[in-house]
Amino acid sequence: MKKQFNRFRVRTISALVVMAFAANAAWAVNPFKVRDIRVEGLQRVEPGTIFASLPFRVGDTYSDEQGSAAIRALFALGLFKDVRLEVNDDVLVVIVEERPTVADVDFVGAKEFDKDVLKKALREVGLAEGRPFDKALADRAEQELKRQYINKSLYGAEVVTTVTPVERNRVNLTFTVTEGEPAKIKDLRIVGNKAFSESTLRGLFDLDTGGWLSWYTKSDRYSRAKLNADQETLRSYYLARGYLEFRIDSTQVSISPNKQDISITINVTEGERYVVSGVKLEGNYLGKEDEFKSLVTIRPGEAYNADEVAQTTKAFTDYFGNFGFAFAHVEARPEIDRVNNRVAFVLQADPSRRAYVRRVIIGGNNRTRDEVIRREFRQFESSWYDGDRIRLSRDRVDRLGYFKEVSVDTQEVPGAPDQVDLLVTVAEKPTGSLQLGAGFSSAEKLALSFNIKQENAFGSGNYLGIEVNTSKYNRAIILSTTDPYFTADGVSRTIDLYHRVSKPYQDMGGNYSLATTGAGLRFGVPFTEVDRVYFGLNAERTTIRPGTNIPAAYLAYADKFGYSSATFPLTLGWARDDRDSTLAPTRGLYQRLGSEWAAFGDARYVKANYQYQQYIPLNKQFTIALNGELGLGKGLNGKSFPVFKNFYSGGLGSVRGFEQGTLGPRDVTGFTIGGAKKVTLNAEIIAPFPGAGNDRTLRLFGFFDAGNVFGENDPVRTQELRTSVGVGLSWISPVGPLRIAIANPIRKFPGDRIQKLQFQIGTSF
Repeated sequence: MKKQFNRFRVRTISALVVMAFAANAAWAVNPFKVRDIRVEGLQRVEPGTIFASLPFRVGDTYSDEQGSAAIRALFALGLFKDVRLEVNDDVLVVIVEERPTVADVDFVGAKEFDKDVLKKALREVGLAEGRPFDKALADRAEQELKRQYINKSLYGAEVVTTVTPVERNRVNLTFTVTEGEPAKIKDLRIVGNKAFSESTLRGLFDLDTGGWLSWYTKSDRYSRAKLNADQETLRSYYLARGYLEFRIDSTQVSISPNKQDISITINVTEGERYVVSGVKLEGNYLGKEDEFKSLVTIRPGEAYNADEVAQTTKAFTDYFGNFGFAFAHVEARPEIDRVNNRVAFVLQADPSRRAYVRRVIIGGNNRTRDEVIRREFRQFESSWYDGDRIRLSRDRVDRLGYFKEVSVDTQEVPGAPDQVDLLVTVAEKPTGSLQLGAGFSSAEKLALSFNIKQENAFGSGNYLGIEVNTSKYNRAIILSTTDPYFTADGVSRTIDLYHRVSKPYQDMGGNYSLATTGAGLRFGVPFTEVDRVYFGLNAERTTIRPGTNIPAAYLAYADKFGYSSATFPLTLGWARDDRDSTLAPTRGLYQRLGSEWAAFGDARYVKANYQYQQYIPLNKQFTIALNGELGLGKGLNGKSFPVFKNFYSGGLGSVRGFEQGTLGPRDVTGFTIGGAKKVTLNAEIIAPFPGAGNDRTLRLFGFFDAGNVFGENDPVRTQELRTSVGVGLSWISPVGPLRIAIANPIRKFPGDRIQKLQFQIGTSF
């Protein structure tokens, strides 16, 4: 048989050339049966990837159409920059040239972003280490980097890409960034307003033209998301004050030629102010019209308020949900009388159908175990849909403190009109902290501290903490762990192990101390959804270590009862907390009651402490904070109250303007010894820091403090309360909440130790 030789070669630079080749009959070959297929040029790509993409196999008949399809399929993989097909003696040879892969991605000059953030942004457009590289991908990466900088108001940022080939057909990518200066808002105008002044409306915005604190708040940096939020705030402001037809007509944002100055103009039409003339109910209210009417917050005779309308419709929908109607629809239909500027509302209700929950589906918890979230739910699967229980469940999950966001959405079940699934979506946040700290003061010299806490250890919901302090006057090592669900009913168990060495009276030259070693076991029992009662037992041994400058009260106690005391106090407590935040609260109530009862052991006593805090918002910026604390201790069985259990007052956390722990009774040597009774009263008005806008992490406060401690047998006299007034700064810093106070004592007595400037990290008052 005469050996035939057919050979053709295709070299494709782009998909267009491939198509042109496929259409060109000059390159055609006669169909033949493929005897073998070989692949040449592979370095990293597996041959199986090539064979899986070819539209033919060994033994198939090859044609021009199949060759064109094969080339297109191989280019579509995105792995090759050149593909050729050769036919030699009925053997098809696929010759490829692989694209280089990205070996490394680096950034030069990027200061505004962490490199990991930029790498993540590029990964989303397809560029990452180990992936194939081409010029189009580099162009997209440049545009993505510029977009990231524009979001930070760095409109003049320039990005230059350098591609450096390295061994094994790889490339290193270097993005050199010239960030430039951020564009600042130089002009912010609201046009068309008549009822309210422009300064009043601009005061609602988080964006502004800047001030002396703009370097911290960055409020003068333009952000489209912030501008949208500010416009919604503006709209809500008008709609809550009767302007039913208020609208924002247009928003113009312009930037100067040098890309440094931004001007914003918002054009509004206020419309007329409307008064509510009446409210009526229509539709199906399940025969509970009177109950629904009690939920109406729209008030006839007063100005229209969109917040009240939304609150009413939400209350109706939620109330329908309490009876299992998950798909209830409530529409507030306005009937507008433009002649008299009055509006009546018709609340049209359709409860739709009753439903029950098929499944509770949890998502977003990459670290936290499902059971940690599921055990907080009060809405159970295969039970009737209950809106109250679902809201309570969401709040309970949110109060865990493990998540930045918690949302519960209702999803219909296809083919089952009476069933719904609950989609619980959480966004986790870091729950562990590791702190290494050092402090220096003229009294304590150098103090080192180490603290490691994990609120959600290993995703189990358990708390684990280790604390070490080397302060001159307060040395401590504390180990603590809490299992919030020691029992299936939600009874918590806490185990504490501690060793403290303290010197309560910070006088120079003294080397006496108190050493307390102990262990505690405490249980917390939930009595209601917001109330928890704690009870437990501690075992402690406190030793008075004599030394120079030891207070006479300590010597007197030691002579009477000994230098070492073993006690076994029973503990009982109660807590309730519904504040909107633990770091920067603006509303809510916090109450705490703790007590100890040492019924047996060397020391016999009872001790109780009650704290009450309330936060009252005056408006978006100003808050009143009230705090009260009462403490009482009493010796039992003829024994005096132990001096090492005394309360102390003075300084941050009690009465500012007086040295820490120096108020109250003194012994014959003149040392402050604390007391068995304590009274503390604080009042603050909290305001935004000038120039910080509505930023809640940096705030000013003015305060009034009153308080003192009294001996076990001394009456509590209001005329002996020390008082002070002052101002302070509160900052949620990267190392924790910081409070600085400058106080001026109003009522003080001879011998009181004054300290007008005080600061502390981590205290509430």
